[in-house]
Amino acid sequence: MARIGVFGAGAWGTALSIVAARAGHEVVLVARDPAAVLAMRTHRRNERRLPGIELPEAVRPSADPSELGGVALLLLAVPTQTLRRALAALPEALPPLLLCCKGLELGSGLRPSEVVAELRPAAVVGALSGPSFAQEVARGLPTAVSLAFPDRATALRAAGLLAQPGFRPYPTDDLVGVELGGALKNVIAIAAGIVVGKGLGENARAALVTRGLAEIARLAEACGARRTTLMGLSGLGDLVLTATSLTSRNTSLGFALGLGRPPAELAAEGAPLAEGIFTAEAACARAAGLGLELPITDAVRRVVAGTTSIEAAIEELLARPLPESE
Repeated sequence: MARIGVFGAGAWGTALSIVAARAGHEVVLVARDPAAVLAMRTHRRNERRLPGIELPEAVRPSADPSELGGVALLLLAVPTQTLRRALAALPEALPPLLLCCKGLELGSGLRPSEVVAELRPAAVVGALSGPSFAQEVARGLPTAVSLAFPDRATALRAAGLLAQPGFRPYPTDDLVGVELGGALKNVIAIAAGIVVGKGLGENARAALVTRGLAEIARLAEACGARRTTLMGLSGLGDLVLTATSLTSRNTSLGFALGLGRPPAELAAEGAPLAEGIFTAEAACARAAGLGLELPITDAVRRVVAGTTSIEAAIEELLARPLPESE
């Protein structure tokens, strides 16, 4: 039995706190909203973020980040765009950090672990990613994910802390691949949602997802990832789940775009957060610096920014010259 910390009490953070408790650990689940903490303590549920799911007694909700001191592993389950603010709230002495967010930071284009390295250079940082809807994880349905640290021994230890029959974290030392697979699939999921919303058919969605995976692998490899990682849980697996289900916020956003809803309305403050909106722009900037083309990602970037129509983006993609090989 260890003491595990989870910072961020959204649906994913709450689900992961339940996973850690089922693995036999004492869990501190830190939320920023004292009212949310009181509700969880009183009703033993996070009804707003994860309705209908009971919190195990081993999960202790708290509004005080200082209680995360001394944990064996700290899971950061906050959106990528708020990661800097979350890091500022953490204690100075940090245990190994397991980043549970998927995206690239807007403006800098940094992966989450790169943001941590910039602000907390001494921290030991890893990432958890893969096909995992929070509601299913919380219900104990079978789930497999990738868990990466640059040091494989650390990845093995962290995976051992969370592993259980219904939750299988596969350890790897390819941190770059795990982070980029989880981030970039959100962009392709928006595109897949657009295809469905526009009624372009299953053939088109399958082609889009396949070519989207090629874009993910192209950029990830250029950044130092291994292609095999992108063909695994944090690349192909996560993309298949996300791009084929309207449960995904990114796919549902694309679906709404395909139905004709204005991009500005869907990205307005208070709308469900779709990380792919930010990642599309950051990925295109990163690709440009490497001399790479990401035509699907760039089309999504322009569509969500409102600078091109869906019809024009589709026409451009279909008019691209055929490559010499797939």
